[in-house]
Amino acid sequence: MRLLLVEDEPTLRAQLRAGLVEAGYAVDEAANGQDALHLGQTEPFDAVVLDLGLPVLDGLSVLRRWRAEGHSMPVLILTARDAWHDKVTGIDAGADDYLAKPFHLEELLARVRALIRRAQGLAAPVLQCGALSLDTRSGRVTSNGQPVTVTSHEYRLLSYLMHRPGHVVSRTELTEHLYAQDFDRDSNTIEVFIGRLRKKLPPDTIETVRGMGYRLVGAACP
Repeated sequence: MRLLLVEDEPTLRAQLRAGLVEAGYAVDEAANGQDALHLGQTEPFDAVVLDLGLPVLDGLSVLRRWRAEGHSMPVLILTARDAWHDKVTGIDAGADDYLAKPFHLEELLARVRALIRRAQGLAAPVLQCGALSLDTRSGRVTSNGQPVTVTSHEYRLLSYLMHRPGHVVSRTELTEHLYAQDFDRDSNTIEVFIGRLRKKLPPDTIETVRGMGYRLVGAACP
């Protein structure tokens, strides 16, 4: 999953980035509203963490521009604790959730997970597809109740597919959503990780749709 983190305070931005990366997300950063606006217009993100008090262009203006242009990625806004009017204005401008500063990283991570799930029509934090289970809170993967050990890159790929069970996902889409903008992307590595996952998961869990991409299949997939 790929996130856009928009925060002008360097220390907080670094702390949030570290926590998000540790949680398994690919993270792009912006320190001002103008850069954030451009990234949201040109790059595909699974969610955005957006501070409202930004230089150059404020967060509300960025959010309004995104929504007016039809960009529908989930947005979590960060506000000052006492700025209740910012929360109301942010929700009315198209935000999906808000978080008041100061906050615990665990709460931010929980809200981001929920936003990403809801964007795909999923409610439960544990994703299920046949015998395969992925707990988005702990990052634990099991098959028939038995733990499956996966690397961070394998987890990102599997998580993206499990958020879209039954849907064909192209290599290009996977590359765009699994790696940040500054990462040396190579779509061939997707095939490598698919191959590794297939060795660890039940047979035929990941189906290749020739000329289109990959699809997660299973008896109990939605």
